Amino acid sequence: MSTDANRIVQKLWSYCTVLRDDGLSYGDYLEQLSVLLFLKLAHEQTQPPWNQASPIPDGYDWSTRVGREGVELEMQYRRVLEHLGKQHGLLGLVFRKAQSKIQDPAKLKRLISDLLDKEQWLILDADIKGDAYEGLLERNAQDTKSGAGQYFTPRPIIDATMACLAPQLGETLIDPACGTGGFLIAMYLYIVNTFPAMTREQRDHLRHQALHGVDIVQSVIRLFAMNLLLHNVGPTAAQAATKRLWVYDLRTNQHFTLKTKPLQPADLEEFVALSKPGAIAERQPTWSEANPEGRWRAYELKELLARDKINLDLFWLKDDALLDSDNLPDPDRIADDLRSALEQMEALLADL
Repeated sequence: MSTDANRIVQKLWSYCTVLRDDGLSYGDYLEQLSVLLFLKLAHEQTQPPWNQASPIPDGYDWSTRVGREGVELEMQYRRVLEHLGKQHGLLGLVFRKAQSKIQDPAKLKRLISDLLDKEQWLILDADIKGDAYEGLLERNAQDTKSGAGQYFTPRPIIDATMACLAPQLGETLIDPACGTGGFLIAMYLYIVNTFPAMTREQRDHLRHQALHGVDIVQSVIRLFAMNLLLHNVGPTAAQAATKRLWVYDLRTNQHFTLKTKPLQPADLEEFVALSKPGAIAERQPTWSEANPEGRWRAYELKELLARDKINLDLFWLKDDALLDSDNLPDPDRIADDLRSALEQMEALLADL
C-alpha cells in the first residue's frame, strides 16, 4: 500500500475506535463511511474543474449538511439515507437499507467535517483511493467479531485465480459471489496492466460493461459498489452464462488458519497448473470414481440446477478428522474456531 493510501487508512480507522465506544462495530462504521463518502464524491464532481451534474437529487446532497448541527444534522442524515435508499440504479445499489447508526450528533459532525470534508477525494489517484478502501475492508475482515472475513478473499487466492483465468481484453467477467469485489478489481487491474495500449472504446467497455458481480447481502453489495467506484470502475449486475463449473477443493483436510497455518501461494500451485491457463479446453479432472481423492473436478450446469436451492457449497472428499477419532484437529485450532464462533454469536445477539 502506498504512503498516501496508508495515511488515509490510519486517519479513517483511528476514528472507528471513537465510535466503538458508542457500540458501533467495524462493519457499522464502514457502512456509514461508505454512504457519506459517496455523497462527498458526488459533491466534488460538481465543483471546478469537473463541473459535472450530481447523481444526487437536490435537497439530499452533501451541501444539505452545511450549517446543521446536533439533532437537526442527525435528522437530515436519516432523511437522506431513507430517500436515496428508495432510488433505482447506482443510488439504490449504494443506499438501499442503509441506516444511521451514529447516535451522537457531535460525532457525526466530526466524521463529516474533520475527516471527509478536509480530504479532496477526486484528485487522488484511483490506486490511492482504491488501496485505502481495500485497506479498510481488510481491517474489517480481520475483526473476528464482525464475521466479515467470509466476504474478503486472501490475496494469494486472488493472485492464483488471476493466473488461472488470465483475463483478456473484450471478455465478459462474472463473479457470482462477489463479496466486496476483490476478484473483479483484480481482473480489472490485470487487464489494465496486460493491455496498456487500449483504445478509449476498449477502456470504456472494461470499466462499464465487462465486469459483473452478484451477492445476496445488501450491506456487502454497498461495500462492493464503493470498492469498484473508488477504483474508477462502474459496478453492474450480472446475467448467469455458465455451462460448466470447475471446482478445486482446497479446504478438506487442509486446516489453514490465520495464525498457525496461514495460506501460502505455494498451496495453490496445483490449482493453477490444473486449470490450464490459456488452454481451458485441455482441462482434465483429477477426481474420478477410480480416484475419489482427487481435488479437481467439473460440475455440469444441470447438476448444479438440480441441487437444493442451487447450493454451491460443493464437497466430495472425505474429512479424515471426522472419520478417525485418533486424528482429530489440534486442540488449539479447535479452541480458536470455537472462540471465533462464540464471538460472532455474541456480536449477532448484541445486534438483535
